[in-house]
Amino acid sequence: MSLGELHHLDYLDLTESELMEMDTFIHRIDSTEVIYQPRRKRAKLIGKYLMGDLLGEGSYGKVKEMLDSETLCRRAVKILKKKKLRRIPNGEANVKKEIQLLRRLQHKNVIQLVDVLYNEEKQKMYMVMEYCVCGMQEMLDSVPEKRFPLFQSHGYFCQLLDGLEYLHSQGIVHKDIKPGNLLLTTDGALKISDLGVAEALHPFAEDDTCRTSQGSPAFQPPEIANGLDTFSGFKVDIWSAGVTLYNITTSLYPFEGDNIYKLFENIGKGDYTVPEECGPLLSDLLQGMLEYDPAKRFSIQHIRQHNWVRKKHPPTEPPVPIPANAESRDPWRSMTVVPYLEDLHGYTEEDDDELYDQEDEIIYTQDFTVPGEGQVEEEDVYEGHADHSPALAKPACVNGTEGGSLNSKAKAERRSSSSSNPSRKGVSTASKIRKLSTCKQQ
Repeated sequence: MSLGELHHLDYLDLTESELMEMDTFIHRIDSTEVIYQPRRKRAKLIGKYLMGDLLGEGSYGKVKEMLDSETLCRRAVKILKKKKLRRIPNGEANVKKEIQLLRRLQHKNVIQLVDVLYNEEKQKMYMVMEYCVCGMQEMLDSVPEKRFPLFQSHGYFCQLLDGLEYLHSQGIVHKDIKPGNLLLTTDGALKISDLGVAEALHPFAEDDTCRTSQGSPAFQPPEIANGLDTFSGFKVDIWSAGVTLYNITTSLYPFEGDNIYKLFENIGKGDYTVPEECGPLLSDLLQGMLEYDPAKRFSIQHIRQHNWVRKKHPPTEPPVPIPANAESRDPWRSMTVVPYLEDLHGYTEEDDDELYDQEDEIIYTQDFTVPGEGQVEEEDVYEGHADHSPALAKPACVNGTEGGSLNSKAKAERRSSSSSNPSRKGVSTASKIRKLSTCKQQ
């Protein structure tokens, strides 16, 4: 039977002998014999950082786990593409502003920016942040009640107050406080994140007056819902924190609507109720934070002195735990870079070019200018040496070499002398991994 004849066969009319002939080139196998081999995870180095798995994805870009090859610290990296930022209103400006703000902030309850890397060839930027294991919204969504026990809510709220008070002391209005922007570390520390729509007040401003807001609709105060031209920035954050506290203690929102217009109409009227199960103390605090008149709305100092905040809340029900990873179902949320580490330290010399030529144009920066926005002032360009020491001002450092892209000869020299450049070869990482393994065995 020729292959040409097979194209015109009606398989329903085949005889048993013809089917037997077809067995010579069609073999049936049992499903138990099918062996699935997952695709090998290839190591990818961005400067001194080893890339891990995807942690999440937002409107601005992807967030992945990273490992610092020098310190072995877990990091998270926000990967931003210039092409995508251009499609988002104020996208590039918001990213530039967030980087500038995070550079000057240092507080235990505010997310820390560790490094900024930029790949000019691929028009990608990498914002390396401290690692947080989970978001508050993810924790709420993982339980049927969609809320925290009172003592757990109290602990998180007090940390939110600390972080918010620090931001305000630095003249920064966050404008988008909500559970989705509150992250948690493995030891339960709360971190305020996502300062993309935040506003830094002028150092000599008379007050905290703001004129623009781009926050989440359900967390906006009446003055913004009613379209006022100016409003108190700090009182906007107080309102948003009040809505957040309302949500994490009751699983509800004080204002809801079928669409954004109806929602803003309800917020503009200011009519809401606090569930009776909240009790008199919490109800009084929520009513003070969700006060319609900004001038009468509680300040942070007033909130700190409130009896609900000062009261010790005993654990009457089990706390909401950090949920298992949504993708891997790993309850411990282990490091996702381990398979990449195995690939990194198990490669052959034939893989050398493929492994290390993937991101050849990483520029280490101490400041960042959105491409296309023009050059920054000379004194602001790339402060510090390749080791990020602020002592000396040097030109842009590309893979440890001053100037532009490396030629092939320079790349070859780099590989031959890789032992002196741990951020490229990962030899120091290997020795540290071995030491850690030895310590664990002992």
